[in-house]
Amino acid sequence: MDPLQRAPQNQAAPLTGYHTVRSDAALVGAVRAFAGDDAETVLTSLDPVGALAGTAEAREHGMLANRNEPVHHPVDRYGNRVDEIVFHPSWHWMMQRGVEFGLHATPWVSEEPKPHLRRAAAYVAWTHNEPGHGCPLTMTYAAVPALRADDAQAKQWTPLLAATEYDFGLRNPAEKTGILAGMGMTEKQGGSDVRTNVTTATPTDAEGEYVLHGHKWFTSAPMNDLFLVLAQTAGGVTCFVVPRVLPDGTRNPLQVVRLKDKLGNRSNASSELEFDGTWAVRLGDEGRGIRTIIEMVASTRLDCVLGSSALMRRSVAEATWHASQRSAFGGLLSEKPAMQNVLADLAVESEAATLLALRLASSVEHPDDEHEKALRRIALPIAKFWVCKRTPFHVAEALEVLGGNGYVEESGMPLLFRESPLNSIWEGSGNVNALDVLRALQREPEALDAWLTEVGSVRGEDARLDAAVHDVLTGLSDLSEMEFRARRLAGQMAVALQASLLIRYSDPAVTDAFLASRVAGDWAGTFGTLPRGVDAAGIARRATPTV
Repeated sequence: MDPLQRAPQNQAAPLTGYHTVRSDAALVGAVRAFAGDDAETVLTSLDPVGALAGTAEAREHGMLANRNEPVHHPVDRYGNRVDEIVFHPSWHWMMQRGVEFGLHATPWVSEEPKPHLRRAAAYVAWTHNEPGHGCPLTMTYAAVPALRADDAQAKQWTPLLAATEYDFGLRNPAEKTGILAGMGMTEKQGGSDVRTNVTTATPTDAEGEYVLHGHKWFTSAPMNDLFLVLAQTAGGVTCFVVPRVLPDGTRNPLQVVRLKDKLGNRSNASSELEFDGTWAVRLGDEGRGIRTIIEMVASTRLDCVLGSSALMRRSVAEATWHASQRSAFGGLLSEKPAMQNVLADLAVESEAATLLALRLASSVEHPDDEHEKALRRIALPIAKFWVCKRTPFHVAEALEVLGGNGYVEESGMPLLFRESPLNSIWEGSGNVNALDVLRALQREPEALDAWLTEVGSVRGEDARLDAAVHDVLTGLSDLSEMEFRARRLAGQMAVALQASLLIRYSDPAVTDAFLASRVAGDWAGTFGTLPRGVDAAGIARRATPTV
């Protein structure tokens, strides 16, 4: 027999044909924890997402969209400036399904029970196949709360942003069945320090209308229909709505300078933009732009946590699946104690991230609840800092479980690994979010009260967590060198919050392993170093997908 025709032996089959919701005990548990009496309704609504996300078709489209990057066409055949972005058909396949599943702005108008929680779980279950297309879905979701700064603007744009029709192409938004949104904040000289923006906005004779001149250094999804951008007016930094196509059907004067050549997120077109007489409509008052757009930032930060949780969920699934089928040194990898420790450790980290992400998503269901508002104020930057910072380490370890097979593109693991640092950078790097935690603690006492209420809900149930909360409060009593210790504090608060959620809602074996390692410190800081006595084999089995 030709060696090339010989069936391969001892190779794990591709992870396809599974349900990315129903086969994920941690995700199902998180939905049940926060959906309450609506849990079964929410889970049933997730069945189409989970069933399609685990197919070979979805996996292949994700790989193709990532491999075939978008192309910028600055001019048409006659030399007219058009700034079109051409995408591979698999990008459009992913986007169409994401929009149909309501992973963009649909929850803001939905009458379904727990629409934001449902969307969050769907986002985790779907976007790991190709994380790049999650960016325009996220920005469209995040645009709606910012648009509410102006009732007329919100009424004009929200129905189109929330529509479950994917209508690609640059046309008059009013003539489309659905639109997508983007945002432009950062500039060359400032990055996260948007108060240094130099793009100018000059008012026209029409009330609320301006023309913009300047640049944006990093604007994702320039093919979208609508952008929220910041620019300087006489009153200071102000937020504006910028459509790509004007109401008369002509192109708004906006040039795509180039697409970024990025480490990951390859399928998504991230660009540099130049404004030269670009028409815009003011959103909110002059000088209040940062306060206006912060609503968008809060929602995109939530999706950073969800996106990182999605990468962890997929990494755990791939690692446990591979180990359950691959034999080495006389037995299945999943039966080897050292590997069980690694797999369990990965699963514990992922489940803690998933619970925290969906807890924050469930908070969006209660926009007027004072506790929930205060919790979002402090827990979003806490989670954004910690979960996103943990993800590259996590994905790298999962990749290593597959050995050399995990290092080749066909496995899908390199795609996940290249994506893994992104969410820690986007919408504020680690330092920005850690310092945001400090600002909340120093300026808004209700934020600390909200955190204490959450972690205090299980006070007395585990001495290890009680001691960790005491350490946080002791650290807060000494304000000297607080900025120097910002990351340490954010991490401690994140771990304590995750531990409290695990105690309330998770599997006892997972909870015990998390408390023993992350909270009590019986852990070497490297995955696979859980202490004796934890049920590593059981935790790993619980995390293994069923096909």
